[in-house]
Amino acid sequence: MRVLLTGSAGFIGAAIGRQLEERGDEVVRVDVMLDNAHGSAEPPAGTHALDVRDAGDWPDLLDGIDVVCHQAALVGAGVTVADLPHYAAHNDLGTAALLAAMHEAGIDRLVLASSMVVYGEGRYACPEHGDQVPPPRRREALDAGDFENHCATCGRPLSWETVDESARLDPRSTYAASKLAQEHYSAAWVRQADAAAVALRYHNVYGPGMPRDTPYSGVAAMFRSSLERGEAPQVFEDGGQVRDFVHVDDVARANLAAIDAVAGAAGGSFAAYNVCSGEPVTILDVARLVADGTGEASGRRIEPEVTGGYRLGDVRHVVASPERARAELGFSAQVRPQDGLPAFATAPLRA
Repeated sequence: MRVLLTGSAGFIGAAIGRQLEERGDEVVRVDVMLDNAHGSAEPPAGTHALDVRDAGDWPDLLDGIDVVCHQAALVGAGVTVADLPHYAAHNDLGTAALLAAMHEAGIDRLVLASSMVVYGEGRYACPEHGDQVPPPRRREALDAGDFENHCATCGRPLSWETVDESARLDPRSTYAASKLAQEHYSAAWVRQADAAAVALRYHNVYGPGMPRDTPYSGVAAMFRSSLERGEAPQVFEDGGQVRDFVHVDDVARANLAAIDAVAGAAGGSFAAYNVCSGEPVTILDVARLVADGTGEASGRRIEPEVTGGYRLGDVRHVVASPERARAELGFSAQVRPQDGLPAFATAPLRA
């Protein structure tokens, strides 16, 4: 299969490209090489340094492509309101331009990198009053150390439930809004072009090649950097926030499964899938697992520090359901967080 891979020099894109080539696919690599993502404007060998917003100018690269695997995106939450145009340009306009160019070239199969952030808050339930959709947590409660969401009827803390792909979508950051827009553009293209697309909603991705401390790094990388400096990782709230951490090699496997699925899909089909480990962990456990790996390598383990601090807009729990991806794509993660996070402590990172 001949696959056009955008964002191919990035953390996830590079892993996808390796696995595609290992199984014998032909990969056409494209990356704009943004400084804040790569730290270098020099593309790796075999990579076309191009911007997806200019995809209409790539007729030679699009020739003979079977599936486009679209990973290119400006990532991170968006630091200030001034970042809004950058996310809209790279993620929304970039995707729209790519889809238009694909249609012009007769390419009708797409795998899109989406994100868990499209859900906003996770799913919650009260033992007595059932499913709940909590409002954003109040500053006064957070200041008082009350980090849970509460039942609107009885006031008791809500328990988390797994989020499946039919959940209400409620993006709460610039990045989240742009990722949902990418999904909407892709779904519209599918209907208009009688095409097929799969959107993969990545949960918290970690692993070798992850960027170091930047606004675009994940919390696992930040914990690791603190440990490398001999400092205790700083854990916000009470550390009880529950997430799903998925290894980058598993994310690449999910993309290969999606590429195979969309290649044989009927026209007019769009589907979204969670990409997750299926083994939820608390943020405090993430910090401890990374500390375990650092301690094993250095002989000195540093216990994380729970600070009680918080960031307005952060959600309490987001826990993915892996069931649809397992049933329809045949994808199940192979790397357990209990194994992958300690190994991540000493894995090579992107400068």
